[in-house]
Amino acid sequence: MYFVGIDISKHKHDCFITNEAGEVIKDIFTFDNTGTGFSQFFDVLVSLGDPKQIKVGFEATGHYMNNLMKHLSVKGYSFTVLNPIIVARFRSSTTLRRIKTDSVDARLIAHYLSLADFKSYHLQVYHFPELKSLTRMRDHLVKQRSFYLVMLTNSLDQVFPEFKAFFGNNLKSKTAQYILHKYIVPSRIATMNAASFDHLRLVSKGKFSFAKFTKLRELASATVGCSSETDALLISSTLRLFDRLDEEIKTIESKIESIMLTLDSPTASIPGIGLTSTATIIAEFGHLSRFEHADKMVAFAGLDCGRSQSGTQDFKGKMVKHGSGYLRQALMNSAAFVLIHVPTFYEYYHKKRLEGKAHRVALSHVARKLVRLIYKLETSNTRFDLSQFR
Repeated sequence: MYFVGIDISKHKHDCFITNEAGEVIKDIFTFDNTGTGFSQFFDVLVSLGDPKQIKVGFEATGHYMNNLMKHLSVKGYSFTVLNPIIVARFRSSTTLRRIKTDSVDARLIAHYLSLADFKSYHLQVYHFPELKSLTRMRDHLVKQRSFYLVMLTNSLDQVFPEFKAFFGNNLKSKTAQYILHKYIVPSRIATMNAASFDHLRLVSKGKFSFAKFTKLRELASATVGCSSETDALLISSTLRLFDRLDEEIKTIESKIESIMLTLDSPTASIPGIGLTSTATIIAEFGHLSRFEHADKMVAFAGLDCGRSQSGTQDFKGKMVKHGSGYLRQALMNSAAFVLIHVPTFYEYYHKKRLEGKAHRVALSHVARKLVRLIYKLETSNTRFDLSQFR
């Protein structure tokens, strides 16, 4: 068996190859992150023989490792992605010297692969990398959209402070958005006429009554806010940016939905978990064959508690929060909705609250229980059945 340790970086990768006897098969060599570099690397792998007798490993390094993963998968090589924290701890256990270089890391990874029994996997099983990129981009865009919504709110607080309260603090409603795009400032809203009301009634599908229309005009006429051409320009600019982000988010969500239809994940059958949250969860976890049991998934998500034991003292600490923040956020948010729809989850949450746990702590317990349910459904490829869930 050959063990190939690779230290991934942006422009080049360092590689070291050993065997199960600890012999150096090929000492540290570097190949560029180019087509020529990859050809040189795979020529070395081919010279080793049967791909089944080759274990390739590298640390998780974000998007820098994606191309190598895809090429390995296409050429029939399996690989293991190692948690950088585990590798760092292994490094500390082997030496007291503070030396960390690319060549040292490559050698360390190869030796660690030879000592531990890691499950290897192929990338082609699911669309995990694409789905992870899409869900993370969506999260980024949603945060940006929220930023511009806050900017819009701040502008309206100065120009027309009564507007947001009039629409029940919902500036994203179609009627509110139409009025802001069409009239922008209160002086223009105050001059709306019968034709304006007809358009508003169509936009709101009859929900915006003439009484509301009259009230809004009165508020605009008597507003305490002050506006200028600059205010109108800033509001228009903010609205355009908000709209563009909203459009991009819908495009990405459409692509996520198409991938999820292909995957047909059992996790989506759990009441309270939306499609986007499901996509984030399964993309961040990756293929579940990597996990021997649900507890390893809990640890991977960083949801388990730290523990310190010495002599007669035994302390359980806070959530360790290792791993993907996107994953923890999706699990915690999903847990909050699942306990509303699934009585067993609510009873478990209520039990933790009676034990004196704070809301977020109790919710983290629900999230761990949710991870175990996800593991059971995904590994058995079964749908959630409320009548059988206890």
